[in-house]
Amino acid sequence: MRKLFAVVKREYIQRVRTKFFVVATILGPLLMVGFTVVPALMFGIKSGGPTRIAIVDQTGKMYARVEQELVSDRSRANPTRKPPSQTQPGFSSTNQTDREPDVSFVVEEVRLNGRPLDAVRQELDARVSRKELDGFVILPPNLLNGEQPEFSARNTADLFTRSKVENSINRALRSQRMVENGIDEKRVEKMSEPITLSTTGAGGKESKGESSFFLVFGLGLLIYMSVLLYGQFVLGAVIEEKETRIAEILFSSMRSFPLMMGKLIGVSLVALTQLSIWAIAFLSLSAWLAGSSFTVPHIPPLVFVYFVIFFLMGYFIYATVYAVVGSMVTTTQEGGQLALPIVLLLVMGFYLSFNIIRSPSSSLAFWASMFPFFAPITMLVRIVTETPPLWQILLSLGIGIATAVGLIWLASRIYRVGMLMTGKKATIPEVMRWVRQA
Repeated sequence: MRKLFAVVKREYIQRVRTKFFVVATILGPLLMVGFTVVPALMFGIKSGGPTRIAIVDQTGKMYARVEQELVSDRSRANPTRKPPSQTQPGFSSTNQTDREPDVSFVVEEVRLNGRPLDAVRQELDARVSRKELDGFVILPPNLLNGEQPEFSARNTADLFTRSKVENSINRALRSQRMVENGIDEKRVEKMSEPITLSTTGAGGKESKGESSFFLVFGLGLLIYMSVLLYGQFVLGAVIEEKETRIAEILFSSMRSFPLMMGKLIGVSLVALTQLSIWAIAFLSLSAWLAGSSFTVPHIPPLVFVYFVIFFLMGYFIYATVYAVVGSMVTTTQEGGQLALPIVLLLVMGFYLSFNIIRSPSSSLAFWASMFPFFAPITMLVRIVTETPPLWQILLSLGIGIATAVGLIWLASRIYRVGMLMTGKKATIPEVMRWVRQA
């Protein structure tokens, strides 16, 4: 046991003292904020002026409604919109909000005045070519009877503008059809107001399952990201002695199993230390930004306990997979390629969760929660939806822990025999022979 602790201490201190660990620990939260905040800020950047749209209304009754929809669609969320009198004469516009790109419009009505439609279309095409307009819409005479409108634009790849124009025409068309059929729009809107279900659990207490649901999938994502980030560290630690050629000396003083166990625990503690620092930083930042309004979702404390236990179990199971792979190969590049299909088992657990959450007591749910590579996700899904008997939870944990220990034992036997292997990856028959011979 003393030798095991010595290996754990060496692996942990050696990596925590490096500059890379300090830099990565500091940059981790910054990158996390960057991936969440920067895209939102970039979405709010104004890319040029408002989109200039001309409308040719052959129905004689739709322009005002379409123009109002284009103008008021975004102004509902932006009460500071300028009135039409403050814009260019003959135009109306909307201002861009801070959350979506390219949402402002300048709308102009073009009348036929006895001219052929083709001549007006050629004139508008010329204005688009001269960049006086960004596009134009032609509303056909039988629009109310199903005839399709036409939209022409200089930038046909701008799906945001096309979607906005299409939705505005649809809303205006629906409103006009209601008026012509004698239907009160306000009454229809009032009768179409949605309801919100009040969910109650056992005992009639109000329960919101969203927090527990997202907690489970957050755990799966956390395990997945942890394996991707730190799996290579475990792989490199196992291969380290192969590259430095000092394993022969180590094996003369200790067995391969405590050596492998010490390496796995030491490197995993480094990962858990970094994750803990990031978690504390994230919670502290969230509490500081939210101030007094910061509230923790109502989740039973026991769920958090299960969260930690199954996270640790899932992490060590997949970390030992990297240890097994590392004992079979000679370089980290080979190990990464070989371990990827196994790590994809975690993704399969996500897909199974959608079926399990609908029927957490089914046979599929039971066996999926017993399979150690799925259990970190599937068993938690069962716990937060319809808690299974305690013996099933303990059995799942026992199988998971036994799997992790068995994988470490397997890796240690492969590692000891394959230490002198150089030049190529071991084949499956060779690995099986090493396990029997060790």
